[in-house]
Amino acid sequence: MKSLEALGTTPVKRLRNLLTSGNLWLYILSLIKANKRIHAYKLDDEIDKEYLFKPNKVMVYVVLYKLENEKLIKSEFEGRRKYYMLTKKGEETLEFSKEYFRILAEKL
Repeated sequence: MKSLEALGTTPVKRLRNLLTSGNLWLYILSLIKANKRIHAYKLDDEIDKEYLFKPNKVMVYVVLYKLENEKLIKSEFEGRRKYYMLTKKGEETLEFSKEYFRILAEKL
C-alpha cells in the first residue's frame, strides 16, 4: 500500500480527515480497551504511534469529556492522575462500530 502522504487527492484527504480526527472517539475507546485504563496526557502520542496521526491534545480532552458524559467511559483518580476505563456501554459501542466498519469495507 502507498504511504499516507502519497494518497494526496482531495477526496482521499477528506476521507482521511473524517476517519481520523472526525472519529477520534473510536481511537480513544480502542486504546482504552487495549490498555484496560489510560491516562489522558500521552493519549495523543499513543494515537500517533498506533493509528498514524497525531490529534490536537485539547481535542483529546474534549472527546474524553464527551465520552464520559455519554457514559462510554468512566474515570478515577490515582493520586493526582486521572485514568479512564471503558464502561460496558462503551465496549458495546466500540464493538458495534468495528462491526459496522467491517460490513462497510466489504461493500466498498
